[in-house]
Amino acid sequence: MTLSDFDDIRPYAEGEMKAAFEEMLADRKFSHILKGMVPWMPVGLRNALLRMMFIGIKTPQDFQIRYMKHVVKYCLRKCATGWSFHFDESLKKDGSYTFVSNHRDIVLDSAILDVMLNDAGFAKTVEIAIGNNLLIYPWIKTLVRMNKAFVVNRGLTPKETLRSSIHMSQYMHFAINEKHENIWIAQREGRAKDSNDLTQESVLKMLVLGGPSEGKTTADIIRNIKDMHIVPLAISVEYDPCDYLKAQEFQQKRDIPGWKKSKQDDLENMKVGIWGKKGHIHYEAAPCINEWLDTLDAEAIPRTEIYRLIAEHIDQEIHKNYRIYPANQAALAELNGEKVNAPAFEAYLREKIAKVRVEKPDVPFLRERILTMYANPLRNYNKAKGV
Repeated sequence: MTLSDFDDIRPYAEGEMKAAFEEMLADRKFSHILKGMVPWMPVGLRNALLRMMFIGIKTPQDFQIRYMKHVVKYCLRKCATGWSFHFDESLKKDGSYTFVSNHRDIVLDSAILDVMLNDAGFAKTVEIAIGNNLLIYPWIKTLVRMNKAFVVNRGLTPKETLRSSIHMSQYMHFAINEKHENIWIAQREGRAKDSNDLTQESVLKMLVLGGPSEGKTTADIIRNIKDMHIVPLAISVEYDPCDYLKAQEFQQKRDIPGWKKSKQDDLENMKVGIWGKKGHIHYEAAPCINEWLDTLDAEAIPRTEIYRLIAEHIDQEIHKNYRIYPANQAALAELNGEKVNAPAFEAYLREKIAKVRVEKPDVPFLRERILTMYANPLRNYNKAKGV
């Protein structure tokens, strides 16, 4: 396969960035946003300055490092008290890996990883999958493809979904092994609203679809998974700014039959997730799972069991690498019926519950939901550590 086989979903390639940038500048909605940012500057002068600033950008990674890295660090300075990154020493900085992680923030999980990889001296940032449901304007699709994103088509029939999944999987194998890029993907579709982070077998099955083997035997599945060079990545956030929105969603689903999130809900989650207070943020990358996969006896493991075993191993690696914060400890202690002396966390809970916007807030239910979000990482950490 060649790069042109994936023109419908892939990020922009070297040589395409200037045309994409001009397309975005010509977009009326994007121009309106820029005008709101610098209303005093004439359009011609503004665009001329932006074109000058774009000189020398040839690849999406150039764009990330010159622009997006500074945007993400600005967000971090505004919303975090600190951030840290640790990776297993076996990982090669010029290697190509698929980082499979728990999912905390719609926008920032992969963006922060880009910054941390670049600051740590890794050769490549990550390509990411983004659902077309979030690409509500043409300029957004252009911008994310300039920012190393490839598109996941949603809202398809079952037959179309299978074809799309095979196509995306083929692209991911191509990106790792031919383009020598890194990839970030969440361990499940969407965020775990209760922070009980478990890898969906369907994600692993998707990764197998586009591999070099047919995937009919256990050995084929292992080979295709090895082809992706999976690195489990644990994302720990001291405070989840969207915790009250997730609790609100739990009550809405409980009280309103058939309730579903709207596009406006998604936009609010993105906004709060980016700018809300997070406290400390820690990323921990485990070893690539390929050596562990080599220890498996493909002939002894039924094909029906292999996905479960791989998912459990990824979960174990993520869970034992969480960074545990006082809020996790206080939340689990309260749920276990222990007496808790954590006035700062208590004030935090009251403040967040007061932000919930439903007709009749069920305060005890909302409190329990938020406590569970903070307790589950510690529960999983203790289990992974054998505590």
